[in-house]
Amino acid sequence: MVLNRYGPSMARSMHVRRPATLASLAAELGVSRTTVSNAYNRPDQLSPELRRRVLETARRLGYPGPDPVARSLRTRKAGAVGLLLTENLSYAFRDPAAIGFLEGLALACEDAGTGLLLVPASPEREDVAAVHRAGVDGFVVYSVPDDDPHLAAVLERPVPTVVCDQPDLDNVDRVGIDDRAAMRGLAAHLIALGHRRVGVVCMRLARDRNDGFVSVDRQHAAHFHVQRARLTGLAEEFAEAGVDWTRVPVVERFDHTIASGASAAAQVLDRDPGITALVCTSDILALGALQEAERRGLRVPDDLTVTGFDGIHEAERAGLTTIRQPVMEKGRAAGKLLLDASERTRPRTVDLGTELITGRTAAAPHSAQEERWFGP
Repeated sequence: MVLNRYGPSMARSMHVRRPATLASLAAELGVSRTTVSNAYNRPDQLSPELRRRVLETARRLGYPGPDPVARSLRTRKAGAVGLLLTENLSYAFRDPAAIGFLEGLALACEDAGTGLLLVPASPEREDVAAVHRAGVDGFVVYSVPDDDPHLAAVLERPVPTVVCDQPDLDNVDRVGIDDRAAMRGLAAHLIALGHRRVGVVCMRLARDRNDGFVSVDRQHAAHFHVQRARLTGLAEEFAEAGVDWTRVPVVERFDHTIASGASAAAQVLDRDPGITALVCTSDILALGALQEAERRGLRVPDDLTVTGFDGIHEAERAGLTTIRQPVMEKGRAAGKLLLDASERTRPRTVDLGTELITGRTAAAPHSAQEERWFGP
């Protein structure tokens, strides 16, 4: 027999208290376990005084609250929406359009009282494990190529999915804009100003890295639906004005940065110093093009017209001629569509409008004679 040399009272004080459970907390309070659960999960079901008493007693007894894992197993709900973007995680907090979209989606989740889980997937890796292990009740897929393996993994999950922008899939809800029509509107504006000799800087067209000139075949076969639509809109509108699109220099950039826009603009201008307008398929690339124009001593818009697409705040401050799209509303609409509890009998589509912003970076070219360079 081993005697405790500290005595019975000291032994009792040294005893480690077991954590309180929902059942022991209910017994301590003299209420049902449902009442304790409601204090955490359905506070509107209790009076403020009763909820305060439950929470204060829980803190005193060391009750940590309901186990979220056990709760999700019981309810079969994770309480979170997954956002898939095939970029590195930092992109969601660095790219202005992505930031606006993320804010809109977060607002929709706040309204619904649900969480938001970012599921990043590097464009240069095909590891889809993050998609499979994400504990979410549904996915919002933000602007991915139509052959993306992470998208395929999302569609294998038995949860609702909403695609924003791209791709356009059968039997999947979608939120987006008419990129083709929007770019046709921008092209029509440039044509009305008198521009025929143009160059283009575009975002990545496929998952393979390409930082150079793009053939018409690659433009038509682009796996990024949005970029394909914008280039198609440009080509169609300029073709109707007599421009041979096969002779238009189009440069692609894999990375979406201002530096990429500057280097791409340099490639276009080196190839054809006589272009009078440089059309960029995003504002970020256009801001880079403005930097390159300044570096070369080109006056915008006197010597060179530069346009963008998105309507981000930085573009507005620069006076960029661009297409403004409602990026925050896209996020909110995607979240609402996903969280809508109504029965889904057929795929739903939300089409949002765009606006042509005629800023300070577009004007008529100096010589109408030069603009007929691409004519028949």
